[in-house]
Amino acid sequence: MAFAMRKRGPSTFERAADGSMTLIEHVRELRNRLFRASLAILVGFGFGIWLAEPVRHLLSQPYCDLPGSKDASGKCLFVQLGPADLFLLNLKIGLWVGLIIAAPIWLYQLWAFIAPGLHRHERRYAYAFTALAAPLFAAGAVLAFFVTAKGLEFLMNVSGDDISTTLEVTRYISFVTNLILLFGVAFEFPLIVLMLNFVGIASAKRLLSWWRVAIFVFFAFSAVVTPTPDPFGMTALAACLSALYFAAVGVAFINDRRRGRGKEVYAGLDDDEVSPLEFDADPVVAGQRVDATAPVGAPEPIAKPAPIERRYDDMT
Repeated sequence: MAFAMRKRGPSTFERAADGSMTLIEHVRELRNRLFRASLAILVGFGFGIWLAEPVRHLLSQPYCDLPGSKDASGKCLFVQLGPADLFLLNLKIGLWVGLIIAAPIWLYQLWAFIAPGLHRHERRYAYAFTALAAPLFAAGAVLAFFVTAKGLEFLMNVSGDDISTTLEVTRYISFVTNLILLFGVAFEFPLIVLMLNFVGIASAKRLLSWWRVAIFVFFAFSAVVTPTPDPFGMTALAACLSALYFAAVGVAFINDRRRGRGKEVYAGLDDDEVSPLEFDADPVVAGQRVDATAPVGAPEPIAKPAPIERRYDDMT
């Protein structure tokens, strides 16, 4: 028995790429992508709730490693001001963990909706930047964890021996997570530098000429976001950002050399040779000859206005 094979039509991705989808179909595609992404985040949130307690203990480790943070039984002490604070904190941690777990799925759904509107080289750039963004953010998070440990040690020693300090759990976790987020986002700055070079806005030489301003901005930013007034955490963050900036400039030099930027105007000329002017003047031709003996035409007579009709009621 022979079975007829139904011909497979173009997929939604292919139809979106060639522009054959209508506006309503684009809205439906967005709805379906958002539903799948939300479903993945909901499943990740379930795993995040299960992992919330270990993650909270991991974030509490910088404080718990300090002397004086434990009681006589060796337990790390925190304060809870409200009866539901710890429960809400676990929900918040579970949501963040769920977003991280489900990141491959919801990022793919976002990419599948945006990618059909991009060119092929723009997709390659997006793949490269995405592959670099994740490890850079992770490196910033690790540095933030290190700075938090050193900063807490400095701050706890400043309080003195006559003052007993016990941290409130929700404020402490918010402090650590905000610091991790700030450091992770700061480590994405080299990607912005590379994007400026790859799209042709700034050359590598121009980026290198901005190194003084860049280092000043890095140290000013580090002085604001680091939690302690000591120079160690600020210097560590600023030094890492400066190293990443010069690494990005090095990649920009390689990209400029590969594309031959900066040599298009002076290609084929010696160092002491004047470049030619590219100016093509339009040829000037003689105009039509004017005969001076030709009679000048008389001006056209001016038309007289039509007479005004008077009505009987205009008479006074």
